[in-house]
Order: sequence, then structure tokens, then C-alpha cells
Amino acid sequence: MKTSKCYHCAATATGRRDFLRVGALSFLGLSLSEYLQLGSLAASQAGAGPGKAQACILLWLEGGISHVDSWDVKGDSGFKPLATSVPGIQISEIFPKVSRHMDKLSIIRSVMTKERNHPQGTIETLTGHRPSPAVRFPSFGSIVSKELGAQKNMPPCVAVPTPVDGDFFSYEEAFQASFLGSEYDSMILPDPSQPDFRVPDLSLPKSISIESIEDRRSLLKIVDRNFRRREELAEFKRLDTFQNQALQMLLSPHVRNAFDLTQESEQTRDRYGRHRVGQSLLLARRMVEAGCRFVTAAGYKQGQWDTHQQNNKTLRDTLAPTLDQCLSTLLEDLDQRGLLESTVVIATGEFGRTPHINPAGGRDHWPDCWSLVVGGGGIQGGQVVGASDERGAYVGERPVSIGDLYATIYKAMGIDWTKAYMAPVGRPIYIANGFENKPGSPIKELVN
Repeated sequence: MKTSKCYHCAATATGRRDFLRVGALSFLGLSLSEYLQLGSLAASQAGAGPGKAQACILLWLEGGISHVDSWDVKGDSGFKPLATSVPGIQISEIFPKVSRHMDKLSIIRSVMTKERNHPQGTIETLTGHRPSPAVRFPSFGSIVSKELGAQKNMPPCVAVPTPVDGDFFSYEEAFQASFLGSEYDSMILPDPSQPDFRVPDLSLPKSISIESIEDRRSLLKIVDRNFRRREELAEFKRLDTFQNQALQMLLSPHVRNAFDLTQESEQTRDRYGRHRVGQSLLLARRMVEAGCRFVTAAGYKQGQWDTHQQNNKTLRDTLAPTLDQCLSTLLEDLDQRGLLESTVVIATGEFGRTPHINPAGGRDHWPDCWSLVVGGGGIQGGQVVGASDERGAYVGERPVSIGDLYATIYKAMGIDWTKAYMAPVGRPIYIANGFENKPGSPIKELVN
């Protein structure tokens, strides 16, 4: 059996400066106007393709979920398989609520990746490429944002809250746009489960009113009118555009309301759960409802699914109840609001876990064969793709690459999954990178 030393358990570098400024709109700590200024007209001019899906919510299971205890129960799992709403499909007994929604979800049980440690595995899963010293690859979310473009003054790509606590430098490229440009990086939001949650860059100081901003804008126009007449350069026009877009986001009731969880009923907030995971998913639903293209709901703390010790107890008492509650509620909520048909939902971590229990009663890292669930946005539910062997150790049928998953979702979104971007090093980079760096293929059982 292959095992790996856990990054979370190893000694990590300390004393690094905090990489994310509180309230920053991107990984670079940009102001709202700067964030928009970096956004070239390509994003605003890009239109959604003919696909049914218009947005994607990624429920990030940080640390790597045990596939043999969740979506592919077998081997020495301490849990029993449970029948679902789809005849013939079983999942773990620890997900009774999700089991009632298998008509909305499909399981891929034969995902194969290479990287065995968390930072590298996260990069591989969220970009489709193994880490390389020669080039950084754009994240899945940034590609969706670039291809579909922004709409309704909303940021196209959001992560809520900070995807990885602590030593984020080892993970950052998994959530960035790389050579596509910082305009496609994720907008990082604070923890929405905190009582004082707000997005600082979208909040005016109490001493400043909307009317006073408008007055100051009028005064500024008067002061520099003559100068602008002499200097009608494209740079000034673009700067004005970005400033206006920033102000529109700042003052737009539509945008402010999208980030305002107090607009939700107490009952709805309770249904999702008054914790990081639940409120992150609730905010993700509000984001896509308002026009955001890709939201990573990263409410699980660093290493929560990294069950090297007491795997069964941790799953039963902590992890599974939260996932069962939140994922089932999200599916119900999207469906009731008519958003499930246009929103892809993915629940995955960076890899699976060993089919055997270690001496500490836990499971270690396992990329050789693992499972994830996906549905919504035109993705066919109630399907099982691929199969592991009798122990859940290796692929028994139909190996599936991350590029195949991406190609499937791109097709649902009307994006050309065969497309390649030219990297700065002069190398073409497939947006759906499959096995052996060849283009992935849509999974025919999941999308027509």
C-alpha cells in the first residue's frame, strides 16, 4: 500500500505575514476599484454560452473525504451501505438526508489523480494539472469566470471564507487565475457565520452617506472638467469606467443585498446550520442567485476531513452530520428556487483516503481511486460512473480524470472543453486537462 506523510501533521513554516488583508477582494489585497481595473473588457464582453448551467457551487471538503465511508462503501468501512431515492444506488448510512436526493446527484467512483499531499493534491484537483516549477495553472473557477464573464455587477468568482487557514502560500495557486490575470482571481470573503459578518469593501463608513458621495463626485467633475477636456486619453476613460463600476457595486442595492445574510429568514439560516459550512453555502446560494459564476464554499477548516486518527468517530460525530445537513439543504433550496437547473453543485476534496485503517484508527491519503458527487446545471442525476475494486483501493472500471469532470461541466455551461490557453512559457494549457496532459472528455452518462 502507498502511504504519504501528511502536510497538516508535518511542521510548517511559521512567522509568515498574513497573505490576505481583511476585506480584500483578491489574493493580492486589492481595493474594489483596483480589482475592477484589473478586469479587462474581455470579461464584461464575454457572454454565457448556450449551455443550461450558468453558475457552479463547489463545496470544498478540505483534507480529503474517505470515499469508502461515504459514496462507495466497501472494504473495512465501519458504516453500512444505505439505499437511496434511486433504486440500486447506495451510499453510507451516515448521510440519510443526502440519500433522499440522489436523483439530483451523480457519483463518480473512479476518479484518479497523482498527488499524495494536501497542497499538491489541492492544486491538481482545482486546476487539473500537477504542480510545475515552470508554470502556474489557472484554477477551474477562474476559467469558468473568464469564459462566461461577469454579470449584474457581481464578482464572477468568489471563495467564502478563506479557503485554507494558516500557511496559505502552499495552496494559493489552486484558487488563482495565474496567467489569465488577477481579474479572475477569487474574491475572498470573511467567515459568514460570525455575528459581525460584512464585506468591508462594500460597506460605507457611518460618517459617509450615499448622497455625500454623489455630491463629491459632482464636485470632482467640476474641478477637473477643463483638464479632462485637454487630456481625453483612453487611460482616463478606462479609469473612470473602473471607478464607476466600483461605485456601482458599492451603492447597488442588488449587490449589497446579495452579501447580506440578514435578508434570509431565521428558519432558512437554521436549516443550513449556524456554522461556517452552513452559512458559507447559504451565502454561495445568494451569490449565484445574484449573478456570480463560481463560488467555492470552503467552510470546513484546514484539515477537517484529514482523518488520520479516529476516522469513524470523527465522521460519525462531526463531519458527516454537517455535510448531510448542508448539502441536502442546498439541493432543496436551489430546487425550490428554480436554480438547480442552472447551477452545478460539486462536493469533493483533494483526494480520497486509504481503503485500510491505520494503527491510529484513521485513514491516510489516497489519490489512486476516489469518489465525488456532482449534479445540477443540466448534469444528469441518479447515475454512478465508474467503479472501484472490491476494497475500494484501485479503479475497477472506467478511470475518470479531473479533466473529464471539467469537460463535463464545461459542456453543461456551453464552454468549449477542448480549448487550450497559451501559457507565458509558450506551452498550450488545456482547460480540461485529462490523463497524460491530453484533453479530457465529457462523461456521456452525465451530460448530453
